[in-house]
Amino acid sequence: MKNIPNILTLIRIMISFIFLFIEPLSFLFFVLYIVCGVTDILDGYIARKTKNTSKFGAVFDSIADFIFIVIMLVIIIPIINISFWIQLWVIIISFIKAASLLIGFIKYKAVAFLHTYANKITGALLFCFPLLYHVFGITATAFLLCGIASAAAVEELVINIIFREFKPDIKSIIKSKSQ
Repeated sequence: MKNIPNILTLIRIMISFIFLFIEPLSFLFFVLYIVCGVTDILDGYIARKTKNTSKFGAVFDSIADFIFIVIMLVIIIPIINISFWIQLWVIIISFIKAASLLIGFIKYKAVAFLHTYANKITGALLFCFPLLYHVFGITATAFLLCGIASAAAVEELVINIIFREFKPDIKSIIKSKSQ
């Protein structure tokens, strides 16, 4: 039972790489996509319920999320019609996230993924992207996602710059300042 959360995270990583070999937006794609979402929810839930949370597990989960998102971007961006400005916006967000991780790694000697509310909302919306895309179209969906992802990336960067110690479970910069 102790290793189940990390096994679920490993399954998510393996499935993420399988996406590179299947047809995007096919039935199999969506089945595996849902499996990735379920494993992402279950790994943390099981770890907390069985009191088997660990720093390794939290970092491993963040790495799995990162791999999943990068692979989804590699697969989805070429098959949908995204304007140059939205592509540029995604690149800028990626650079901000990379800068935040680099600063966190240099400053804290750790992989500095933060579990802020904004990052969690961004992750949930990114996971819902295929549904949002079909309902609202690419422009509205991209503006919503990029707007929230920008706020999350900037908040994470600011936290990693101004905080002296690594606080991976910080909820937001606003909440931390009011405490």
